[in-house]
Amino acid sequence: MAERDRLRDYRGRRDFGRTGEPEGSGAAPGRRPRFVVQIHDASTLHFDFRLQVGDVLTSWSVPKGPSADPGDKRLAVPTEDHPLEYEDFEGVIPRGEYGGGTVIVWDRGTYEPLSHDRRGRPVDFAASLERGHATFRLHGSKLRGAYALTRFRGGDDGEEAWLLVKQAGGSRTRSAPDPRRARSAVSGRTLAQVAAETG
Repeated sequence: MAERDRLRDYRGRRDFGRTGEPEGSGAAPGRRPRFVVQIHDASTLHFDFRLQVGDVLTSWSVPKGPSADPGDKRLAVPTEDHPLEYEDFEGVIPRGEYGGGTVIVWDRGTYEPLSHDRRGRPVDFAASLERGHATFRLHGSKLRGAYALTRFRGGDDGEEAWLLVKQAGGSRTRSAPDPRRARSAVSGRTLAQVAAETG
């Protein structure tokens, strides 16, 4: 699917004359796929988990944020694809705009796709997501190690839902913090500081 088509929902919900969010200019993907986790203080306070898939960031809203405990399954609700430039977005989305509220970048980095078929052969990452189960290893400043995203409810009624789970073993990683006290991986600021400096 073309980049412009994949961003149709994203662009259709935003007035770029009012919001500082990137419209998306078709930035070229880097050598290794990227991920970003943003904390978003909108109508509900939540984490946005985004993985680069091709030329967009495929995105999920994770109410409690990623966990370092393999026994802790975190709900992840799909949202619209975002442009690659969104990885750097930090600021205040104006009240009345879609997703109005403050955003900080809590973590970002690269990831390795780990999905394989039953014979151990690598599977295309986009295809593994399409089938409803994908594994990957995060290389962030805070999140490291292998994770899995698994769809447990289909989207025929618009209520698709996934689970984000840390896989056992591997690197130690940091669990999602108290979002009000968390600091940006980019600027070192909290949500309140970004809101005060932008407002």
